[in-house]
Amino acid sequence: MRGGGAGVAEAGSSASATHASVPRVEELFRSEGTSLVRLARLFTEDRNAAEDLVQEAFIRFHRTRRRIRDPDAAAAYLRSILLNLCRDHNRRGLMSRRHHATQPPDPAPEALDTGVVERLASQRESSLVVMALQALPRRQRDCLVLRYHLGLSEREIAATLGISPNTVKTHVRRAMATLEQRLEGTRDGA
Repeated sequence: MRGGGAGVAEAGSSASATHASVPRVEELFRSEGTSLVRLARLFTEDRNAAEDLVQEAFIRFHRTRRRIRDPDAAAAYLRSILLNLCRDHNRRGLMSRRHHATQPPDPAPEALDTGVVERLASQRESSLVVMALQALPRRQRDCLVLRYHLGLSEREIAATLGISPNTVKTHVRRAMATLEQRLEGTRDGA
């Protein structure tokens, strides 16, 4: 959504909102900063890179905040900036999940207590979910992450991605069906 979504004026158009009605960057940072870092970590796996991307998103938001027509769209606009930055970051081959080894070698099971074995199994299952999530088409992955990781409503996701709420529902439904199929296949093969 590079050209702006709901509530964001295109570059060069006259924004109808006054500068005073747009939320201040500091207010948005307090309300959205932590969830944005969590979101970026899902796409990059590197906490430092995630924090850098969130910082860059706030810088870009600050530069273009006067284009926001609807003050309620500010958080969605900021999330869309961050998603684009995460995609760019991964496209350039910087530290991202797909450049890491999928699993470190497992220690010998007899050397582990039950708690460690359970944690390793949980980590392996989480890794399988993340790999299946990464294999989804971009829009489906974005919708799922925004819905279930950040807990956004369909309307908030639609505003963030510049698509309709019905399209969000379709992407989530298809993504869940695909994940279920892929994860069921890994359980059968394990």
